[in-house]
Amino acid sequence: MTDKNIKVLIGILGVDQHEVGAMTVARILRDAGMEVIYAGRFNLPPTIVQAAIEEDVDVIGLSCHSWEYIHYMDDLFQELAAKGAEIPIILGGSVITAKDEREMLAKGVAAAFGPTATPDGIVERISQIAAG
Repeated sequence: MTDKNIKVLIGILGVDQHEVGAMTVARILRDAGMEVIYAGRFNLPPTIVQAAIEEDVDVIGLSCHSWEYIHYMDDLFQELAAKGAEIPIILGGSVITAKDEREMLAKGVAAAFGPTATPDGIVERISQIAAG
C-alpha cells in the first residue's frame, strides 16, 4: 500500500484500441491504494492534459500498444508547458523498445515500462515519481 493517496490518470493516445493493459495497470494501482482516473481510448494530448489538470493528478500514465505515442509526445509536453502543468508522464506497453525508451526518457518522460515490468516495480516507481 502507498502512504499517500497518489492520483494517476491513465489514458491511451490516438486510435490505439488496446486497453486491456491500461485496465490491468489501473487495477494494480488501485489495489496498491492509488486513485486512478481512467481516460480511456482515443485521446489527443489536449484531452489528456485537460483531464490531468482538472483531476489534479500526480502522474499521467499512457498505455502504448501502437507506436502512435511517439508522435504525440512532443505535443503532450508542449500542451503541459502551455498550461503551466508540471505532471510527470509514464509510459507502459508492449511496443516500447529499449531505443524508444531512451528517446522518450531524453524527451522528459519520467519512466517507461515494457512488457517485462512487474506490478511491484510499477507501483514502486510511480510512488517514487509522485513523491518528487
